[in-house]
Amino acid sequence: MLAKEERKRQSQLFWSQFDTFCITHPTYDGRKKKWILHDTKIGHVDLKFDIGKNSVCVALEVNHKSEYRRIQTYEVIEKYRSLLNKGFLTPLTWDFCYQNENGQEVCRIYSEKKDVIPNLPEQWTIIYQFMAQNMAILQNNFLDIQEVLKEELQMLQRES
Repeated sequence: MLAKEERKRQSQLFWSQFDTFCITHPTYDGRKKKWILHDTKIGHVDLKFDIGKNSVCVALEVNHKSEYRRIQTYEVIEKYRSLLNKGFLTPLTWDFCYQNENGQEVCRIYSEKKDVIPNLPEQWTIIYQFMAQNMAILQNNFLDIQEVLKEELQMLQRES
């Protein structure tokens, strides 16, 4: 039980220090960075941070339960691949059949940093830099195409 409580405490510390990192990062001029994450204004499309045992990633996920709708949404987003990839040092990974930690199939577009151990506080600064920089790029690129995506997806739903 103690190990579970310790992991919970460490997770809370990780995320609170990430918030502090974002506030103190020169890019944000002391303002708290507002990540849109689940508030993309497009149903079943989320931006997310994902922490693994030996990696971290920032991702755009299409998580509709209907495989047809999920793939359809992914294909609309894929038309804007070059715009979403803009600004990344290496192109995003595009995976239309990714299995998330809950075993659910999702479509995932992501940037990943491997060979980091999120449980080690001495690596947190490296992880925070990756997460903040890459989510800022992904979020800005997403916001550039958000309205067009919304319109195209609404048209597809009306046609079905």
